[in-house]
Order: sequence, then structure tokens, then C-alpha cells
Amino acid sequence: MIPRTHSGFHDGELAVQRRAGVGGEAARLTGMLAPPTLTGGAARFLADRDLAALTARDADDMLWTVPLRGAPGFLKVVDDTTLDVLALPAPGGPLADPDGGGLVRGRQAGLIAVDFAARRRFRVNGTVVASGPTGFALRAEQAYGNCPQYIQRRRVTAERADTVAATVRWGDGLDADAVRLITRADTFLLGTDHPTRGADTSHRGGAPGFVRVEDGGLWWPDYPGNNMFNSLGNIAADGAAALLFLDFATGAALHLSGTAVVEWTTPGAPGDDGGTGRRVRFTPRRTATTATRLRAGDTAPYPRNPPLSPPYPVRRAP
Repeated sequence: MIPRTHSGFHDGELAVQRRAGVGGEAARLTGMLAPPTLTGGAARFLADRDLAALTARDADDMLWTVPLRGAPGFLKVVDDTTLDVLALPAPGGPLADPDGGGLVRGRQAGLIAVDFAARRRFRVNGTVVASGPTGFALRAEQAYGNCPQYIQRRRVTAERADTVAATVRWGDGLDADAVRLITRADTFLLGTDHPTRGADTSHRGGAPGFVRVEDGGLWWPDYPGNNMFNSLGNIAADGAAALLFLDFATGAALHLSGTAVVEWTTPGAPGDDGGTGRRVRFTPRRTATTATRLRAGDTAPYPRNPPLSPPYPVRRAP
């Protein structure tokens, strides 16, 4: 399969950049959208990772973001544009293949590998070009690293596989357990999609409670970043979104699939913690709670997390 090539930002990204008044600053970053090169430093970073997250659509066209876990080396760069991933979504959960054949070949997917301890991350977006019962190959169409902003430092470990129950709890909305997890979270992973550019996975972080639960959905303030607006641009163009919250104290993973919109407010308005005048509001359509092997102990907050401003997070069940 010949990889697709794209140049420059897409329509949704350009629209958000213009609305934010940062078109000129963003234009200087178009080099990050050049054809990907996974070899060299990127290959070494990926090879050392034991945790990633993947975003793709399922057979019902719903977008999900799921964790992928393996021993270092499970992310193996084959050449400049091909990444072998020796892991699959957890059986029975979102994106799992009930027949055991792996991910659907030709499906668009976005992967992020995060080193929480070093506050480093790397994104690979492209097409699934091979798949089997133990993993898949991703042909990259975009690949780039991001700065350490808003990554809370923690050392993530994994329990033995036989200590985790392989249970999945499905739902259509936020129950009391989901609300508790969301309103104390300092991190989540955000999956978005674009009709022609495909899926993307990004990291979001802030002070515990930066995600607010409201009216059966949730929202979070958008913090200052690199002005590329990959995620917000995808949301502006498509609206599909997936959220993954990892509870490092219990090992639970909360997956949310639904729709998102970018809301523009007055900078400094209530809840505008980052002072950007932007927030993202998410409405869940389907939820899944799974058990993972992932645990982490003490956390060192990112030193420049914006302080929370009212309205503060909901602390009660809906």
C-alpha cells in the first residue's frame, strides 16, 4: 500500500488557528508535517517504551482510544514509515476483534507513546497495513514529537497478568465511578479523527480536576500549546472524539466514545484556567470500563499547570 501524502494544515486546523489569531505562528511549524521519518532518535525512543495509546474506529464507526502495553521493544521501527506494534487492544474491550484476527487492515489509526517519567511523547498517525493475532503494522503518514507541557511525572509499572480480571463493563453514560475517576484525574488521552487525514491521539494534562463533569457530559479548558491545533482542528472538521482515562491507583481504564465541540469564550471567563478563551465540550455516546495492569505511585505535577478556577469539578455522582 502506498502511503498517502499531505502537505500543510487541513481545513479544520486552519479554521481554529485563524479564530485563535495564531495563523502566522502556526505557519512556521508546517515542517513538522513533512513526510515522516521514524528511524534515528524516534526509533530509539519508541523501542524503549512499554506503554502507548491507539485511536481508531470500530466496526460500528465509533471512535475509541485504548491503551497498548508490552515489554520494551514492542514498538519496533521497520523503516522510515513503518512501525510494527506487537500488542493489541484488550480482548472484549473497545477495538478488540472478537475473531482474534487483529485490527482491520486499511483502518486509519493514531498512536502516541508517552514516557511519563521523562515527560516525553511521540505521535505516529497512519494506516494499518498488516494485522494478525499478536499485533499490527502501521504505515506512518505523520510522525512527530511534542513538548513536555502538562505531563505529570510518574513512573508507570505493570502488575502480573494473572492478577487482573478480564472484565469489561459497558454503558451509555457516566456513572458514579466514572464521575469520580474523571474529576480527580490529572491526565487523559484524547482521540480525534479527520475525514481525509485520519486518526490522531494526543495527551491532555492539568491539575487534578481540570476536567469538569456537567449535564451528563464533560468539558475541559484548552491550555496554551504549540498552536498547531491538531486535535481541535480535527474536532472542528469532524466532531468524533474518544477519551481514555487511566486510574493509576486502581488500574482501571475508562474509555469514552462520543462527540466534541470547540467552544469559544472570553479569555479569563469562569473555568478558563489557561486564559485562552477556548474549551472542549464532550458528550459521551458509549462507555467502557476495563481493568489494566498499569499502576503508578507518587506523582510530580507539571510545574506550570494552570490553577483551577470556578466552576470547580463536580464531586458527586450524577
